[in-house]
Amino acid sequence: MAGRDVDRSTLPLSEVARHVVIPEGIVDTLWFQVEERCREFGDTFDTWQDGLGQVILGLREDGTWAATVGGVVIAIPRQVAKTFIVGRIVVALCTIFPGLTVLWTAHRGRTSTKTFESLKAMVRRRAVKQHLQPSRNDGIRGTNGEQEIRFRNGSVIMFGAREQGFGRGFDEVDIEVFDEAQILTESALEDMVPATNQSRWRHGALLFFMGTPPRPRDPGEEFANRRKDALATKPDDVVVTEAGNTLYVECSADPDVGQPGGPSLDDPEQIKKANPSYPHRTPPMSVARLRANLKSDDSWRREGLGVWDEDTAATVIKSSQWGDLAIDADIAPTEGPVGYGVKFSADGERVGCGVARLAEDGSEHVEALGVARTSDGTAALVAWLAARAHLGRILIDGKAGAGDLLNELRAAGVPRRRVAVMTTDEAITAHTGFLRAVHEGSLTHIAQPGLDAAVKIAGKRKIGQAGGWGWQAVTSDGDVTALDAVTIARHAVVTDKRAAAAGRAPSGGRTAGGNRTSGRRAGVVVS
Repeated sequence: MAGRDVDRSTLPLSEVARHVVIPEGIVDTLWFQVEERCREFGDTFDTWQDGLGQVILGLREDGTWAATVGGVVIAIPRQVAKTFIVGRIVVALCTIFPGLTVLWTAHRGRTSTKTFESLKAMVRRRAVKQHLQPSRNDGIRGTNGEQEIRFRNGSVIMFGAREQGFGRGFDEVDIEVFDEAQILTESALEDMVPATNQSRWRHGALLFFMGTPPRPRDPGEEFANRRKDALATKPDDVVVTEAGNTLYVECSADPDVGQPGGPSLDDPEQIKKANPSYPHRTPPMSVARLRANLKSDDSWRREGLGVWDEDTAATVIKSSQWGDLAIDADIAPTEGPVGYGVKFSADGERVGCGVARLAEDGSEHVEALGVARTSDGTAALVAWLAARAHLGRILIDGKAGAGDLLNELRAAGVPRRRVAVMTTDEAITAHTGFLRAVHEGSLTHIAQPGLDAAVKIAGKRKIGQAGGWGWQAVTSDGDVTALDAVTIARHAVVTDKRAAAAGRAPSGGRTAGGNRTSGRRAGVVVS
């Protein structure tokens, strides 16, 4: 990656990107035809953008897009002009190929509208306007909640927000652009991607996924998994590799930026590494404005510098290791002793609940039951736990609310022997035991976005003076309450004398397969 003082507009993609995974089998590209059309529009491209365009529009020998299966995944910071190049590609293709249907979606309505306004201004240029549908509005519609650009050859670009349900009910879609892909749910993909299977374009359908590294609370699993799958094919010591059927391009600062011993978050050389459009297209003032408006260093690291949390954080459990422990909800154990865990966050703003079960094969299964704001009260939690106290032991941790919840549960009729506040020694033992179970593979869980996100950013904090530790988020805006709750729940059931009396098979690890699930059904929850 280039960080030296050169004209960055002249650098190839391989010198401005951190990771480039090119799909196999490219023998030709439609980029040069698209570039010529864009030149007619009055647009030119930097050298790295030229290289990006070539691989985005790369063709296999049979004439289909090389990335038609896995899609085009672009993980770069804000203000790198990703909308500029992808927007030009889409508009040019719509003018070259008659009858294309394009859906351009963002998570938020304001982002979708901003993109629509940007491309609307672009197509109103004299050189582009001649390609628009002849009508009173020149093919541009932006009223009654509909935003679209129609071309005289029958092609159309429609814009909308996924949070507002846009994308459902279409068929024969040729191009789909998922902007803000760091906030992309499985259900949104289920709604939209099938429409591309009916595309009649001879090159096949093309999907774009564009975004910044997701925050811990974002539903970013789809975007993160695409990154993980792409990087799994690339050696660490090279920038560019050729593998699979997905194009993956990432621009980012060094992983240790802002960390002890690493470069400063405001180092201009790091900004250059992250943003190949800086400073010749994206001026320093724009970057300074973005820096000032992002709320934390972690937000700046992700959105301004493109660094993923898992690349910087001293996390304890590897994502791959946690993923290997996931089982499908349909095979989650429903028999065996149960324990419940409740955790109040250190600031007292959140409370989480988890459940654990000892399975017949000796393994321990955990599920997060949710994290809520304490300002909403705990009456529902008290009622829920009180109704299940006969099923398993309840342990509570967290100075901010543990004592009060204990009193509420006792007042609700929960026997003293069935509920307790954890001691410091118990908390240390609970965390050590949970991590040991993860390492030994004797613990299972179902895929749950909240719990999975907590695991990804879970580091260690010191407890006591004898080497004890507990979970702590390694990012300032991360939350490990869900992980704490299931850790406590596991400890509740493995230390429950009644559970021990019921008998337990020797721990032999997992026997179930690791099939992921959406986690919509909590397998061990007793209704």
